[in-house]
Amino acid sequence: MTTTTIAGRQVDVNDEGFLVEPGQWTEDLAAELATLIGLELTDAHWKLIRFLRDDYVTQGETATLRRVSTRTGTPVKELFALFPGKPAKKMAYVSGLPKPKGCV
Repeated sequence: MTTTTIAGRQVDVNDEGFLVEPGQWTEDLAAELATLIGLELTDAHWKLIRFLRDDYVTQGETATLRRVSTRTGTPVKELFALFPGKPAKKMAYVSGLPKPKGCV
């Protein structure tokens, strides 16, 4: 675990840069995390981020791509457009959550 400063606050991250403590997350931090991976957050991004945060509280783990798609009604193709490359990993990162299980 490493402590780093993002968006003017100190947060604990793992070796891949994911927050270790989801409680350290804020919306300002999310915007900065998105910038670090080349994203500018829109309302469509925020809908998914808020779903992931709420779902994590009830499920105790980060939702998979399929769960996000099914529960939010967002086609997988759109998830790839919003979070290009590795959408599950990028959504979790920006949401301040651990990588979903099975995510490389």
